[in-house]
Amino acid sequence: MSEINLAHKRILVVQGDITHQGVDAIVNAANNSLLGGAGVDGAIHSAAGPELLTECRTLNGCATGDAKITKGYKLPAKWIIHTPGPVWQGGNKQEDQLLVQCYLRCLELAAEKQLKTIAFPAISTGVYGFPKERATRIAVTTVKDFLQQNNSINQVVFVCFSLPDYQIYQKIVKEILTGKVT
Repeated sequence: MSEINLAHKRILVVQGDITHQGVDAIVNAANNSLLGGAGVDGAIHSAAGPELLTECRTLNGCATGDAKITKGYKLPAKWIIHTPGPVWQGGNKQEDQLLVQCYLRCLELAAEKQLKTIAFPAISTGVYGFPKERATRIAVTTVKDFLQQNNSINQVVFVCFSLPDYQIYQKIVKEILTGKVT
């Protein structure tokens, strides 16, 4: 089995709602307070129920590029890994490095908890304004590199809510995993 085939089985792109994913952990594109917000963050808090907010209040927030884990409560996923992504400020404020750290910290927490499957949204590409293709390349490259060094996670799912985001992820995953530009 070639490395590319192995990577294809371990990295999946789906279009759908992250709150419906039957994985061990979903990632929340949170804000620094971890107390809920708009977009993915609001949807996850709503679907998980009020117990999530109660637990998040005990965590004292989270720094951009770091991650914290909570129970999944009413979600199909047993765990939620919360990571505040960087706000896009033109690309000269360490946004790329902070986004890499978001994905890495989430993967590290999943590995520490011995979780086998994890689903990511497109971190920082909504109201935080990170350019979608740039963020997708960072996400896919970071996950691919992590999986090549770590066998504890069986599958990483990139969950895209919109069709345009799904198409961007499909294109970039194919390019990065096969080395062929489409």
